[in-house]
Amino acid sequence: MDPSRIAIVEADLERDAHRRAVTELVDAYAADPMGRGAPLSEDVLRRLVPGLREQPGTLILLAYNQDRPIGIAVCFRGFSTFAARPLINIHDLAVVPEFRGCGVGKSLLQAVEAKARESGCCKVTLEVQERNHRARRAYESAGFAQAVHAQEAGGALFMSKPVE
Repeated sequence: MDPSRIAIVEADLERDAHRRAVTELVDAYAADPMGRGAPLSEDVLRRLVPGLREQPGTLILLAYNQDRPIGIAVCFRGFSTFAARPLINIHDLAVVPEFRGCGVGKSLLQAVEAKARESGCCKVTLEVQERNHRARRAYESAGFAQAVHAQEAGGALFMSKPVE
C-alpha cells in the first residue's frame, strides 16, 4: 500500500463514524493475541466512548484508507514531574491485520509525535508486550527505547495492579 493513501485524523467523538471506528478498532485490538486475546464485553463496548469522553486528556488518532478505518492510537496527555512539561502516553496503538507492514503504524506514531511537539511535550511514552516483536521493532525504528532515568537504577518497568 502506498503510504500517501493513509489519512490520519484526530477523532471527534461527537461524530458517529469516529465513535464506531474507535469501538471497532479497540475491540479488534483487544481480540488480537498481542492485545488481550479476547474481544471486549458488551458492557465495556457500551462504556468505552463515554469513558473516553470523560477523560480530559484523551487524544485519539485514526488512520484511514479511503473511508475505511485501519488503525488507531489511543493516547492520554500527562505530565512529567522530572521535566515539568506535558507528555503524551500512547495507551493503545493498533493496525488491522491486513494493513500491517504498510506504514500505518509508522504514520500514527509520526502523527502522535507531531501532536506532542505542537503541545510542548517533553516525550511520548508507550508500553508494549515483551513478546510483541513486530511492534517492538516498529517502536525502536521510530526512536523508542526502554526508559532509563539513572543508569545505576536500570531500565524502567511497566507494572500493573488490578483494583476491582
